Amino acid sequence: MAIVVGYVPTKEGRAALRRAADEALLRKSKLIVINSNRGGRDYDSDEAQRFETDLVRVQGELEEQGLEHEVRQLVRGNEPAEDLIAVAEAEQAEFIVIGLRRRTPVGKLILGSNAQRILLDASCPVLAVKADA
Repeated sequence: MAIVVGYVPTKEGRAALRRAADEALLRKSKLIVINSNRGGRDYDSDEAQRFETDLVRVQGELEEQGLEHEVRQLVRGNEPAEDLIAVAEAEQAEFIVIGLRRRTPVGKLILGSNAQRILLDASCPVLAVKADA
């Protein structure tokens, strides 16, 4: 079995990764780290390089912990929610871990957020993690 975590290099993404790694160690499960970007004109080579460098660092940290893991950088034109759900289903994941950020009351009304889609559409449990203050 596997645990799938959505990762972006933010404090919320790092909190989700830490919790997912803890759960994978506890459950002796494989950890699949997904960094999903839509790509296109807004995704330039500098940004791609920053993500790649960060993912190499993440991979090193997971290796140091002795975790069975896989790191995937997906740039396929999908929304991150679509990629996370698809990977979780393909891998028959135990659950998905995502990081949540604080939102304003108005921001909470906006539909279509990736977190909301994952929470509502995933066929497996979802663990939502807040970043430390």
